Amino acid sequence: MSFFEQADMHIILFEDGAVSRLFPTTIGRPAFALNVGTYRLIDLVSCLGGSIEIIIRPYLSAMVTTDFPDLWHSGQGERSNPILLLNARAVPDAALIRQLRQLIEQGRSGVARTNGRFDRDCIAAALFFRDNPFPGSFVGSSQLLGIVEDLNLPSLGISIPLLEYPHDLIRHQFLTMRENLAFRLQRGEYREADELGAGVYLANGCRPGSYCVFDASNGPIVIEKGANIGPYSYFKGPVYIGANAKIIEHSAIKGYVTLGAVTKVGGEVEGSIIESYTNKQHHGFLGHSYLGSWVNLGAGTCNSDLQSTYGEVVMEYGGQKVETGMQFVGCFIGDYAKTAINTSIFTGKTIGACSMSYGFVTTNVPSFVNYARSFGQVSEMTVDVMVQTQARMFARRSVVQRQCDIDLLREIYEMTKHERHLANEPLSL
Repeated sequence: MSFFEQADMHIILFEDGAVSRLFPTTIGRPAFALNVGTYRLIDLVSCLGGSIEIIIRPYLSAMVTTDFPDLWHSGQGERSNPILLLNARAVPDAALIRQLRQLIEQGRSGVARTNGRFDRDCIAAALFFRDNPFPGSFVGSSQLLGIVEDLNLPSLGISIPLLEYPHDLIRHQFLTMRENLAFRLQRGEYREADELGAGVYLANGCRPGSYCVFDASNGPIVIEKGANIGPYSYFKGPVYIGANAKIIEHSAIKGYVTLGAVTKVGGEVEGSIIESYTNKQHHGFLGHSYLGSWVNLGAGTCNSDLQSTYGEVVMEYGGQKVETGMQFVGCFIGDYAKTAINTSIFTGKTIGACSMSYGFVTTNVPSFVNYARSFGQVSEMTVDVMVQTQARMFARRSVVQRQCDIDLLREIYEMTKHERHLANEPLSL
């Protein structure tokens, strides 16, 4: 069987109780839809073939079933064998898919964990080949994981890393990107653009603007169909530019950068992930950061990704300090967030969904706020304003605003009410 030959099997992607630790990156999307190293997990596992079933947070169900219409549901009959359970927080890594394909070909049942732990939050995968131990539908991931534990399966002999906190997105971007790009190129959908230098790959005849410089000595540069590359831009691989993305002239895209589809990017970007439909088209620095979808960074917005002490960055999530073990960590920005012109974001800050930031961002920003603490002002943004803003944003990109998009904004607003008491804290520089 060739690697890309599809198998008859059933895959269950499940979110466990630890998915909330990834907020704000997963507040508006399932963990399997996070882009790391140029891939979402759901896209990678589809290479294994078969049907895909999901178990996710209920408030995401309407949007996800609309965006992924081919997902399996219980009305389609029995699940196929073998059955692969895979934690939605598993790092999207081509090496993992190769390991899973080998285990499937060997016919091995078992369970895989992460980090040498044995609690439910560390179950990364399970593989079944004989009797189907699962009911027709699930109450949730707790029921699923309880069944797996009761079966007392042997170890599959592999350790699967899971995304624990937002900064892990950047950690694994560096660890997986070259392998993932090599996996993409194996599919033969790109041509190597010899006229631009070795290691530059274009889809369907896409051509960049004049006087661009490409350095693929540290990894390939892959440009998808419809991408518009402005002149006098610099690219240092590994870099992935999604379909219909626009790179503004005089940009510097400097290594380990993943740009989603229909993004607009300018200025200097390094070691970062930018999800689809996000704008960072003006000059300013973005480093070792994650931007969700429909984010807009105002002109001159910059973030810091290195402390003045050159020490390890310690993040704060939900009031708890978390050591990253990383020297370079930037910012993590939720969907629909925006910054004003010349906004400065301090090292290792999170910015919640649907927020608007001005001036200096010295602390984490809650969702649905106007944040101008350096000017002594923080106020709540109403969900109705955000619904109207979403409609205008979508119209600019010829995207239809659906009821599930509106409902998701209202759900996020309600579930983040507890965050907004942080706005009463004193300014801390």
